[in-house]
Amino acid sequence: MEYSAIYVRRIRQLCRERGLSINGLATMSGVKQSTLDNIVRGLTKNPGVKTMHRLALAFNMTLSEFLDFPELNDYVFDEESED
Repeated sequence: MEYSAIYVRRIRQLCRERGLSINGLATMSGVKQSTLDNIVRGLTKNPGVKTMHRLALAFNMTLSEFLDFPELNDYVFDEESED
């Protein structure tokens, strides 16, 4: 699985758990709807830290908590070429 797909799954999972739509998350986080749509659709592979931090805050999490989950922690970077 691609690295970007892992954090997209995390975003979708947290939205489901909190009863949020992607639109609602965009509103709560202050991240532009188009930016968030591009992330979720896989068009933006490497969102900036500021964007990820805003998403984390919308989920009432620190960035560390947001990124601390098994699939991401177990990811091996040499599985894909780096851009």
